[in-house]
Amino acid sequence: MFKKITYFFLCALFIGSGLYAQTKKSKVLVFAPVYIDSAFDGNTYKLGNTNLPRNILPGLDFYNGIMLAVDSLNKENQPLDIYFYDTKSANEPIDIILDKAEVKDASLIIAAFNNRNEIKDIADFALQKKIPLISMTYPNDGGVISNPFFALVNPTLKTHIEAIYNYLGRMHPTEQIVFFRRAGSTEDMIAGIMNDLNKNTQKLPLKIKTIVLPDSFSTAQVLNYLDSNKQNIIVCGTLNEIFGANLIKAISSNKRYKATIIGSPTWDALKDIGRDADIIYTTPYNYQRTDKTAIAIANNYRNIYAGRPSDMVFKAFEALYRFGKLLVRYGNNTVNHLSDKDIKIFNEFDFHPVHTKKESTQTDYWENKKLYFVRKVDGQIKSVQ
Repeated sequence: MFKKITYFFLCALFIGSGLYAQTKKSKVLVFAPVYIDSAFDGNTYKLGNTNLPRNILPGLDFYNGIMLAVDSLNKENQPLDIYFYDTKSANEPIDIILDKAEVKDASLIIAAFNNRNEIKDIADFALQKKIPLISMTYPNDGGVISNPFFALVNPTLKTHIEAIYNYLGRMHPTEQIVFFRRAGSTEDMIAGIMNDLNKNTQKLPLKIKTIVLPDSFSTAQVLNYLDSNKQNIIVCGTLNEIFGANLIKAISSNKRYKATIIGSPTWDALKDIGRDADIIYTTPYNYQRTDKTAIAIANNYRNIYAGRPSDMVFKAFEALYRFGKLLVRYGNNTVNHLSDKDIKIFNEFDFHPVHTKKESTQTDYWENKKLYFVRKVDGQIKSVQ
């Protein structure tokens, strides 16, 4: 195990320098949270013969996915230089990285953020250089506006909620919908968006009953609002993962009650959620691992790292391979071609300019409006719409 862990990090030791440098070509900067300083003291590995900390794994897998894409692009002789940076580096924080001479002539930025406070500095840099910044993960927007070079692959929470509302309108237009939430400002925002959509719909308003539960709610408190004689339609109105998991557990604990539970886009990352339930959530990512490309990526990953790739590997591969090739094709006009259909790896993307003020013609950012509805029954994906 020690050799395996050490090999992963020996690969990552080159973070912050020219990871893949050829002659002068279009330069792509990649940012992800790898926490390399928590694993190494200089060049000395300090974690011992233990498993890697959980906070390291998503960023490390993003790095590994980038490396697999680099191999594919290199085989195609694509004219790209790739530079990878750790957003959690104590020795080289983001402001120091953005002041490096090597980043000044970059043509594209790809980022996997896990802290919204880190977004603005990189977004401001992208605006200053007039180069696209592709945000691949949640949190995504970081409150950035007036930046026509900032593109969200994972849409804003508002777009997710609008998609859920429209789904309910199509699938359950006349049924009673129980909307469980907790107290909190984010939950107030989610409920407010749902209420506004219901007030302004040109169709019949949905029958939504809102229930505010304490964080320490009991199973009985949940089941009290369900009907044992029909299929209950439940919406979880919070991003809080513990609340969502406990809500699913409470509903699925009594087999007398049948329910479909529609929830947060953050459920996409919770692999163990809903093992005894029928759940639906929205996601911009649909990775069919039986796809030819996915199988090839999984085989390459297994051969190199002796493991199974997570979705972060596929996200990183798709990001660099797709947007890198768009950069080669369109150069300075790449931001206007982010939705091109002919370079599709796994997912369809549908980017639209967003104007936060209706009277403004200024593009505040680009947002991917394409969302998939994933339905899991007893922990297994049954359908994707």
